[in-house]
Amino acid sequence: MTLQQLAYFVAVADVGSFTRAAESLGVAQPTLSRQLRALEDELGSPLVDRSSRDGLALTPAGEAVLPFARRMLADADGARTAVAEIVGLRRGRVRVGATPSLCIGVLADVLRVFHEKYPDVRLELVESGSQPLVRSLVRGELDLAMVIVPPPGIDAALDTEPLLRERLSVASPTSERAPTSRSSMTVKELARRHLVVPRQGYDLLESTLKAYADAGETPQFAVEGGEMDAVLRMVEAGTGVAVVPDLVFSSRPRLRRTVLTPPLYRTVALARRADLAPTHAMRAFRDTLLSFLAVVSAGDGFPGDVQVLRRPEALTPAPAASPD
Repeated sequence: MTLQQLAYFVAVADVGSFTRAAESLGVAQPTLSRQLRALEDELGSPLVDRSSRDGLALTPAGEAVLPFARRMLADADGARTAVAEIVGLRRGRVRVGATPSLCIGVLADVLRVFHEKYPDVRLELVESGSQPLVRSLVRGELDLAMVIVPPPGIDAALDTEPLLRERLSVASPTSERAPTSRSSMTVKELARRHLVVPRQGYDLLESTLKAYADAGETPQFAVEGGEMDAVLRMVEAGTGVAVVPDLVFSSRPRLRRTVLTPPLYRTVALARRADLAPTHAMRAFRDTLLSFLAVVSAGDGFPGDVQVLRRPEALTPAPAASPD
């Protein structure tokens, strides 16, 4: 039994004529007749009474099969429509993860632009440190994530595209005197101040501790273990200073930026599972993200020392649909 055979049968039932049914479907009448006969052979009973004096009529078996045939054809059409909508980005889902600073400095605007272009694609956002985000990607709980590279331990499981190179600077409250009389400070100078640091799982914590270790210094902690927003609020309140990415300063006028010397940089990448082909919705999100970065880079740019590494022309176009 095929959908084509069912479509021929429904057309015959609707118009009561092999000739008119074939014309409406754009096929030769002998072809339609053969296919309908094959369907009847498959089901083991005639569906159409060809000897009726009043033209074609459905047999009791045909009457019983007709509602099923209509339903099956409708379901098949619904399946085609659903797939076409997903391919055409009228439906679908993208599960995106990002670190808090990237949510503030980049992703909020990208999500707005994407939603305006594809309002029926469901967006799900997870905000966390890079390490938890990488684990979620590998477990299949996220489709894409903006993470710091290289991802620790399991980078072979991910495909990553570098997006940004951003500097890490010292945040202090504008309500207090600057940490130094200069616009920069060393880790040795930073070690004299009390730190507010995020919880485990934020690469920022490891980057800060490594900078201290490389300089032979021991950090003094004011508060440990906060989420990024809490860290920034505590700095604004004068609890301590923090090492943060430059992206956060654009939305925090109560924070003062002092650069570290030698400089600390980190690379942000868009990551996904290497063994899974990206969906059309994922590709569209990636295109939207890269286009947004290019527009910002061509304009006033990001605050502080943030460099865009990927351009829209470097995008790989979505593969053509298979002829099968």
